[in-house]
Amino acid sequence: MNRQFKIAIWLVMTTAITCGFLHHLVPPSVMNFERLHIFLFNLCSGGTLLIYFTEQQKQVSVQAGSFLVLALAFAFCAFLGWYVAALIIPLLLAAIIEKVRIRRFGSCFPRALFSIGESTSKKFHQASLLCLSLGLIISSLAILNSEFGHWLTLEKLKLDTFFLGFSFPISLIAMSVIFGLMKNEVKPLIACLKELSFWIINLGVIVFFLFILASWFVPQAAIAVILFLAVVLILFLYWQQGIRLQQKAFLTSGILFLLITSITGILYILLAFSASYDPQASLPLLRMHSFTALYGWNLSGLAVISRHGDFPIQLHSQKVILIHWLTVCILCPLGYFHPFAAILAVLCYGRLLYILFFNQGQVELHAADAGEKVLLGTRLESVQ
Repeated sequence: MNRQFKIAIWLVMTTAITCGFLHHLVPPSVMNFERLHIFLFNLCSGGTLLIYFTEQQKQVSVQAGSFLVLALAFAFCAFLGWYVAALIIPLLLAAIIEKVRIRRFGSCFPRALFSIGESTSKKFHQASLLCLSLGLIISSLAILNSEFGHWLTLEKLKLDTFFLGFSFPISLIAMSVIFGLMKNEVKPLIACLKELSFWIINLGVIVFFLFILASWFVPQAAIAVILFLAVVLILFLYWQQGIRLQQKAFLTSGILFLLITSITGILYILLAFSASYDPQASLPLLRMHSFTALYGWNLSGLAVISRHGDFPIQLHSQKVILIHWLTVCILCPLGYFHPFAAILAVLCYGRLLYILFFNQGQVELHAADAGEKVLLGTRLESVQ
């Protein structure tokens, strides 16, 4: 990744978290920056890095550059309520994603997802691209329904509900890297557990989303618990099967963030359907859930794929991970309610991104480390 592209992604990501705190300056009743906050991180940054990772080119391709420009245009059109443009742009973005997916996986229909011989890592990778393209098409249809057609009138059938779905492809590509950096275990039980993890995560999130639209409490809670157990299973597999590389610390930290996200999600569902539910009282829990999902789990995956060719990087992994946790779990939730903490959160987050993106890679290796470097290159090729 060239320096100009790193700077562009750094600016977009830093602007994203800043938008999450702009309610301190501009009341949401005047202008709500929540939608822009999510778009800039998940779709603009995450989608562009997904293309960059898939194409495995040293320089940013025309497709990746075009996606970033169009995604930014879509984000601001949706934010400003320019829905005619916001109706068309997602279709162009979906076409770019599908072009990249078909070129990489060689088929319009994703039959490899149903193949026993396909690795779990490649399945997660293709599912990530497919999920993003479908999410873009569905968001366009949601705009058509909400702003023009008004055919369906479910309470949860609104734009912001669908826009949150752009987070899922980022989760899937992180899962792809996690499974790609596991040992090639031939035991049938391990292979079965990997396959089970793939289908539980993918089908579970889709069914969970449908239950959200229907506002069904018990099924939501049940699926949320199943997804939590699936994350625990993935953590176990990665702890046991993960190759000892610098990325393992970041990705393990990311899975722990995902566990917190799952737990807070379950608690919020229980609270939201209780008789004593108070939206204001539950806001700290909801903020913790969203911050650990976006800037904890998702950032862990994006940090690894953005520097996939540079590891090992010259940094102290434990200190960086500690800064990450302090920023996401303490400063960000406090910052939502207190302006001074918000300033600290943005500064710490910007510094964290700078370290992850700009610290030098390709450190001098000893013989054993060099062997790991060769192994890593092979494993990343298998992810692709």
